[in-house]
Amino acid sequence: MSTSAKTSSALPPPPQPLAVAVTDSHTHLDMQDGTVAETLAKAAAVGVTRVVQIGCDVERARWAVRVAAEHDSVWAAVALHPNEAPRLEREGGPGVLDAALAEIAELAARPEVKAVGETGLDYFRTGEDGIAAQQRSFRRHIALAKELDRTLVIHDRDAHEDVLRLLEEEGAPERTVFHCFSGGPGMARVCAERGYFMSFAGNVTFKNAQPLRDALAAAPPELVLVETDAPFLTPVPYRGRPHAPYLLPVTLRAMAEVLGLPEDELSAHVAANTLRAFGA
Repeated sequence: MSTSAKTSSALPPPPQPLAVAVTDSHTHLDMQDGTVAETLAKAAAVGVTRVVQIGCDVERARWAVRVAAEHDSVWAAVALHPNEAPRLEREGGPGVLDAALAEIAELAARPEVKAVGETGLDYFRTGEDGIAAQQRSFRRHIALAKELDRTLVIHDRDAHEDVLRLLEEEGAPERTVFHCFSGGPGMARVCAERGYFMSFAGNVTFKNAQPLRDALAAAPPELVLVETDAPFLTPVPYRGRPHAPYLLPVTLRAMAEVLGLPEDELSAHVAANTLRAFGA
């Protein structure tokens, strides 16, 4: 193995701890190395004292609920990922998708579950033949979040207009979070007008992400959340290396710089916003 390969696979060092504790509003512990207990302890040591674990298919949703029941610092969110809906329908027909949605509904009613998500639309990985299934699944998840008084966590990739349209047509839940916000400043202003929370991830630090930083600058601090989406989207300067909740302070500090806020002030906003966003 080359030196560069070793470097790229090495865990980044822990950042300086945050003085004000925050929550990682979106992570995938089941896709990360190490035990859940180890991951949570490492995150807590740098001021990331809670995580929202996302279950994005039936099996992962069951796992998320179980882990949240075992760990007080884990909140669960369950749903069918937008790309999961057309896959299920393609492989088994509408009945299979309906059965999966029914089990998600049962899991979402559990007290460990704070949110229905990640759901939404993804036109990047799913072609036109999957759009109808995605939109049907999204509408069902919106209805479920309202029925159970759960937060709605949205995955939106190359589908801004349709996501916003379906939220308007169905009526958004009281608490709606755009995970890994990917729109520009115009969309940020629309979300702010509607009271949607915007969660920013490590890609806000990427060199080519100026439109995303512009969107963050347009977002009111009282609607901003922070996430890792680990193991994905490791922030600069560790892009390409393993990601985990303990690296959240790297992204938060980059966000504070964009917003022109002291780190502790942004952390306090994020901490309060997370409690409001997930109905705690």
